Amino acid sequence: MAVYLVDRDLAGISMNDLAAAQQAAIKTSDAFRQAGSDVSYIHSVFEPTTGHCMCFFEAGDADTVSRVNDEAHLPYDRVTEVLDLTP
Repeated sequence: MAVYLVDRDLAGISMNDLAAAQQAAIKTSDAFRQAGSDVSYIHSVFEPTTGHCMCFFEAGDADTVSRVNDEAHLPYDRVTEVLDLTP
């Protein structure tokens, strides 16, 4: 499986709505996994001053990650494969 970055613009989002969005990403990826899809939510990074949000998923392909975010009704600009360089 590869790691995918979901790039989002969440300018103006409240912290409560941000938390709800993260929960939606987690719950939806869990539901997809339980249904047999190779996908897991890893974590997110949020820059409050600009509203830029980057969410990381592990999955078999970018289309699955897009479908998770579509199903969760989460906005995104792009989904791209990245290299996770966490030590």
